[in-house]
Amino acid sequence: MMQFRLEKRREPSRFMLYATPVAAVALTMLLGAIIFSAIGYDGIGAVREIFLTPLTNSLKWQDLGVKAAPLIIIGVGLSISYRANVWNIGAEGQFNMGALFATAAGIFITGPTPVMLVVIFCAGALGGLLWILIPTLARAYADVNELITTLLLNFVAALFVYYVSTGPWRDKASHMLASTFKVPYYVPDLWGTLHWGLIVAIAMAIIMAGILAYTRWGYEVRISGANPHAARYAGIPVRRRIIAVMLLSGAIAGVAGMFEVAGTIHRLQGGISNNFGYVGIMVAVLARGSSIGVIFAGALMAVILNAGIVLQTKGLNTNTVLALTGLILFFTAIGDEFAHYRLVRSRPATSTS
Repeated sequence: MMQFRLEKRREPSRFMLYATPVAAVALTMLLGAIIFSAIGYDGIGAVREIFLTPLTNSLKWQDLGVKAAPLIIIGVGLSISYRANVWNIGAEGQFNMGALFATAAGIFITGPTPVMLVVIFCAGALGGLLWILIPTLARAYADVNELITTLLLNFVAALFVYYVSTGPWRDKASHMLASTFKVPYYVPDLWGTLHWGLIVAIAMAIIMAGILAYTRWGYEVRISGANPHAARYAGIPVRRRIIAVMLLSGAIAGVAGMFEVAGTIHRLQGGISNNFGYVGIMVAVLARGSSIGVIFAGALMAVILNAGIVLQTKGLNTNTVLALTGLILFFTAIGDEFAHYRLVRSRPATSTS
């Protein structure tokens, strides 16, 4: 009788690592259709509306682009830390603080629009950078786990945004309770409601891919993440690379918050992040740390986020979107584990008489 066993690989299968995200999405679609059908909905129709219709309907492309822009930007920042084996789970908080700093610059500083857009851009980056500064120093000098510190600061940032948007900066003329004064400087429109933030996001992804692949700094970041002991032996300043990567990751997440203020919402609101920071983690994981892959992963997650309205018209709760993203992450994690093993044929045991 033919028998098989799992054998651990010395190196994970590159094919499985890159095939896993595709398989994870396919399995999520299949399981989603089964679950929707089991609870009395048109399962195939619901999955088609969520994953396929937004790609074939040109009227929805603008909405997809608006949602994809911050996801791609955040994904670029997180993919850098991913390559350096640093896990920044605080993009949600850094996004919020970038939006807050950009709003402050837009409200309290005046000047020509082109100049002010640069000022707001820098303010957003500064907000995200400052919000990851303490976790960065704690990781670099005290070896404090960045997963915990960056995650906990997300809640502080969200509460602070709610405070300023309902309190000192609240626009009392607005019908919204948690909304600040309007920022008078707009990112130019590209197509309808879609602004130039999407082009900037794609450009950032391409530039960062080039930096990581073709510069000495990028090489040192990759080596530091792959084998920090070997990197130190080779004279690479691992601690400095960790600091640079974490600060850059936070600054880029803050830029995403800036574009949400100056390009989409035009004011600071409670809940402005729309979970972009958390979904951005999914983008970086699906992209396997590839800055180019972030573009496609960000577009995929934008499709899923955009499915909220579709789900409501079918009588489904919008939290179903979070369940779908969770399934994708779950199947991806399983695939990552299996990539370290291979199925080999084992010889049957011989009996002695």
